Amino acid sequence: MSQPTRPTRTVRESAHTSSALMMPMDENVLGHVFGGTILSLIDKTAAVCAMRHARASAVTVSMDKVDFREPIRVGELVHVMASVNWTGRTSMEIGVRVEAENIMTGVRRHTNSCYVTFVAIDHSGTPTEVPSLVCETEEELRRNQAAAARRRGGH
Repeated sequence: MSQPTRPTRTVRESAHTSSALMMPMDENVLGHVFGGTILSLIDKTAAVCAMRHARASAVTVSMDKVDFREPIRVGELVHVMASVNWTGRTSMEIGVRVEAENIMTGVRRHTNSCYVTFVAIDHSGTPTEVPSLVCETEEELRRNQAAAARRRGGH
């Protein structure tokens, strides 16, 4: 008897972008947006992406190498873009890019990047299998191969 094949899902099918206007309540003591605010936005956006891919609940396992490239200012619109880079049997690596937009000029700056790993779980909290990832573009394939290399320990 043959094994049932895992379902597949494309990067495009599960990608998610969220946006939030940075307000005075998001400000830290230095006058920039608090890093924890950005980490929360990253985690929530990546979680939606992971759950879309798995069609199941997903829990955060790790955030790898969160780079804070530039400060974000109050009044800027933050865009958080997440897409699946790699899938294992029950886990997924989500690549996240954060950009800050000056709403008055439309200029956007790349401010943060990171990788977030999630495990899909069923209703009882047990890890559950996720669909295989289908890469449709050269860039998606490059990201998938880089993520696989990170999983093997080669950067």
